[in-house]
Amino acid sequence: MGMLDGVRATVLVAATVATGFMAGVFGTYALAVMPGLRSTDDRTFIGSFQAMDRAIVSPLFLATFMGALVLSVAAALLQLGEGRTSVLVWTAAAAVLYLVAVVVTVAVHLPLNDALKAAGAPAEMADPAAVRAAFDEARWVTWNYVRVVTSGVAFVFLTWALVQWGRAQVPG
Repeated sequence: MGMLDGVRATVLVAATVATGFMAGVFGTYALAVMPGLRSTDDRTFIGSFQAMDRAIVSPLFLATFMGALVLSVAAALLQLGEGRTSVLVWTAAAAVLYLVAVVVTVAVHLPLNDALKAAGAPAEMADPAAVRAAFDEARWVTWNYVRVVTSGVAFVFLTWALVQWGRAQVPG
């Protein structure tokens, strides 16, 4: 395996790991975080959500969130050329699917999250029920399912691309 093949393999593995991690984050919100918060009172919901949103915006999270996209696109671009079509198709499809998750995050989740953070401290709110209603929890949850599906399928596609990569490496 030449140096370029090593780079291709490394980037494909990194894209798969980062995308799998993000699929897990989105899935955790869908399966545990939002269902757990759903049954809380308004002040607890707002305070908990604000605290989690502040905590998740970290260099490691942002590097993984955007890294999954950059690495998926790079993995696809590195497959351009003769004889790598089977890997290219799966990596390109994964990159497009994960891009959908990023767009949904930027277009739907970030504005909702930022508006909730901007509402202030829950203990000082005159009407936390109105703040929670304005947050539009159902919209947040619905679009998070889109992120779960798109990032999850992207992870599966990248995993399959790794299988295809391995098959292409076997002489014969």
